[in-house]
Amino acid sequence: MGRDGWHMVYEGGTLVHARSMPADFDVVVETTVVGGAGLSKSRIARQVRQDVWRALAGLRGFKPIVTVAEDDGDLIVRAGGHVDGPFPKAHAEMVIHGILHDPMRRLRWVNYARRSE
Repeated sequence: MGRDGWHMVYEGGTLVHARSMPADFDVVVETTVVGGAGLSKSRIARQVRQDVWRALAGLRGFKPIVTVAEDDGDLIVRAGGHVDGPFPKAHAEMVIHGILHDPMRRLRWVNYARRSE
């Protein structure tokens, strides 16, 4: 676990960023960052996690999870999380989908991931 209380581990070639391990998705949405294979996976994961957490912080028992994997020069980003108890899954998916497909957020993530760590 990192000093900030978040795990950032590689499973196979996939980076997993989560509060607790094992990371078990109850809700998940996926997107592709075309041509993103050269970007920092950890920086993308951190930015996505922060945006998802801010949007769903009011969802009781929510623990965000983000995975980032390379596929033919692209990055496959899966974001969502684990929720303790019942929750409005369709609403959570809609919120996460909106975050992952927001052009301004995506631009910010890519710009941040281009910087050296």
